[in-house]
Amino acid sequence: MRLPSTPIQPISSAEVAAAVAEAATEAPLGGAREVGCPEVVPPDELGRITLAATGDGRRVVTDETAGLFAAVKGDVLTGGRPATTRYRDWLQSRWRDPRHQGRSGRHNPASSSAARACT
Repeated sequence: MRLPSTPIQPISSAEVAAAVAEAATEAPLGGAREVGCPEVVPPDELGRITLAATGDGRRVVTDETAGLFAAVKGDVLTGGRPATTRYRDWLQSRWRDPRHQGRSGRHNPASSSAARACT
């Protein structure tokens, strides 16, 4: 699996929804509101965490030309008000949820998206 090391702050969809609801009920900012994970974790590390947690034996190779985030240089995808859910915690809660496991009881990667969560 080839993934870049671009610094990102992935966030859970539940925390995105909460941030949108909060912004909708407050006075206009006249600008953008940024929110992200409490940690900066590059996609290559997210891949390693996910593969290890799901028992997937594939290996992550850092490739600065791979994927969407490879086009972004520096730390432009980081900053903003930190959310509270860390990616490892989100992944662990998904792993325990039977809705996200296949017939064998193993995690079904097609039923969840690591990109929606924070480390």
